[in-house]
Amino acid sequence: MDVLRVDDRLTDEERLVRDTVRGFVAERIAPHLAGWFEDGTFPARELAPELGELGLLGMHLRGHGCAGTSAVAYGVACRELEAADSGLRSFVSVQGSLAMAAIHKYGSEEQKREWLPRMAAGEAIGCFGLTEPDRGSDPGDMRTHARRDGTDWVLNGAKMWITNGSVADVAVVWARTDDGIRGFLVPAGTPGFTASDIHRKLSLRASVTSELVLDDVRLPADAMLPDVKGLKGPLGCLSEARYGILWGAVGAGRSCYEAAVDYARTREQFGKPIGAFQLTQEKLAWMEVALGQAGLTALHIGRLKDEGTVTPQQVSFGKLANVRAAIDVARQARTILGANGITLEYPVIRHMNNLESVLTYEGTQEVHLLTLGKAITGLDAFR
Repeated sequence: MDVLRVDDRLTDEERLVRDTVRGFVAERIAPHLAGWFEDGTFPARELAPELGELGLLGMHLRGHGCAGTSAVAYGVACRELEAADSGLRSFVSVQGSLAMAAIHKYGSEEQKREWLPRMAAGEAIGCFGLTEPDRGSDPGDMRTHARRDGTDWVLNGAKMWITNGSVADVAVVWARTDDGIRGFLVPAGTPGFTASDIHRKLSLRASVTSELVLDDVRLPADAMLPDVKGLKGPLGCLSEARYGILWGAVGAGRSCYEAAVDYARTREQFGKPIGAFQLTQEKLAWMEVALGQAGLTALHIGRLKDEGTVTPQQVSFGKLANVRAAIDVARQARTILGANGITLEYPVIRHMNNLESVLTYEGTQEVHLLTLGKAITGLDAFR
């Protein structure tokens, strides 16, 4: 499989990252995924130090204990992590591309020294509080606010659908102030700050998803991220996370595709493997085309990112196109597996369900369509 041989364009370092993460996933993660998904659990505390030891947490950041790899190497790691499960990639992505990236980009030297080395090692876990219960795609209208009280800040509000929330040692919380939207570091255990898990999910079950509540949370002045003001702060972090998603979706789609190919070669109907029928081969061929195109898109955007020329519109293009491609591949794979496709004996239904969340978070399909629409026409349809 991989007719286009996209990975032949990777460097030796990038292939080493691929093989290391793929081996870790096969040995440490894959045997447990069906159980974690079925039980709705994810051993974040147990896995974080192992992921840190591999250098996967904040791996594309430089300094303060971060590995400082290329953007493509980070993308390849995301692809291999999500080939296992979107929840695993989400954990790494939120830790590195949202929580750590916010501190790395906008934090003071003291904040960086306090948090980044421990987060890179997996000794501390972070989360990113932007989305609110009624303000998903319009963060500029957030209700969470912070007011001055002497030299302190007092925060009130709520954040929803927060990955890693209840296991995080620190939350990066974005709040409205009289001076615009600002980011704050809220350590776990701060009085008035609570995080409770969201249950009864049918997607991203092997992932910790939480609601954050801030009730007169008092923070010192130095809890604020000093180097950014306005929506460009959280949106800059979201662009980092979306970049990981456009690679990760390729991994999820690939996992479904490989399961479908293996099944088509061995499952017999009417006296021969179903892979020998033209209709099945047509499905597999289109899946190969979709994943080949998605892989090329990811690699191209990754090279642009390493050159320092990538734009948010290009990242939106990749997130939109690759997640849609992965969903289409997963659904086609399910039809090839028939009834077996809905069981956790195979990865397909798990990826199908997960990808419905991936389609929505870090910008819905509609948001990315309008982002591209504005780039095409020069006209803003958001307002």
